[in-house]
Amino acid sequence: MNLSKIFYTLVTVTFFCSCSSQLYSQKNQKLTSGNPVFPGWYADPEGAVFGKEFWIYPTYSAPYKDQVFFDAFSSHDLVNWEKHSCILDTTHIKWAKKALWAPAVVQKGKRYFFFFGANDIQNNEQVGGIGVAVSDHPGGPFVDYLGKPLIDHFYNGAQPIDQFVFKDKDGQYYIIYGGWRHCNIAKLNDDFTGLVPFSDGTTFKEITPKGYVEGPYMFIRNNKYYFMWSEGGWTGPDYSVAYATADSPFGPFERVAKILQQDSTIATGAGHHSVIHAAKDRWLIVYHRRPLGKTGGNDRVTCIDEMRFDKDGFILPVKMTNDGVGRK
Repeated sequence: MNLSKIFYTLVTVTFFCSCSSQLYSQKNQKLTSGNPVFPGWYADPEGAVFGKEFWIYPTYSAPYKDQVFFDAFSSHDLVNWEKHSCILDTTHIKWAKKALWAPAVVQKGKRYFFFFGANDIQNNEQVGGIGVAVSDHPGGPFVDYLGKPLIDHFYNGAQPIDQFVFKDKDGQYYIIYGGWRHCNIAKLNDDFTGLVPFSDGTTFKEITPKGYVEGPYMFIRNNKYYFMWSEGGWTGPDYSVAYATADSPFGPFERVAKILQQDSTIATGAGHHSVIHAAKDRWLIVYHRRPLGKTGGNDRVTCIDEMRFDKDGFILPVKMTNDGVGRK
């Protein structure tokens, strides 16, 4: 090889190495997550922290007949997110045919349990409801755990959808769920294969607060139980999030305020959320919203913003942003 060819080769390699370094540098210089957090139509996001990783498990926002799988997204820094495609689908859930939505994912022992709604049943004669899948990894693949729904009937008027799994201070796990303006809480058994009756013999206790529609979520802060939910119609601009507090996961819960709603400069239809406890007193709200100019029911994107409290522990109104949140 003559000198001119050697020089050309060195210049070419240097150019591509410089480009690669620049691209890598630009990626790491990203300061915020941006909203939406990741591209695509996704709704009903469940945020979780497993080890040092943050996870978001959303509904694939599409017509019910097309909602036959789940994707997931993970991040080490809250800013850069990696997609994990098709971690669960109807080929692994023989009783589920459509309308897979609103996942809730928890770790117990060395396994990860994925609770989901399926089939959008309208009465007790239809097949569907709330199911459970399991995996050895938070990114799946998940497989059906029970071979049938965990909850497949209407109790206390609650449609069996929009489940959230809550771990209390004593280690007991509860499933909190319900559509059609009714919300139930039930006690899960140790291996998540069924439910355990309460001391009074009942299995499902209704804890519905005023204004509740769907999408329940619960967490504990400073020994206070915060119960959150979605209000309004999920296909409309007035979808929103409200909350109540109590000294017990059973309430009684009195509505405090609405803390997330549409902003005419940012987006409409903001709701069906979850919460990520990112640091000692850093709380993030993960939710879906409808971009301005979009009116389709399934035109929903997943976003994340800071959720703050005042000195008395009340949740401050959430300011929706296009920037999202900063690094961990």
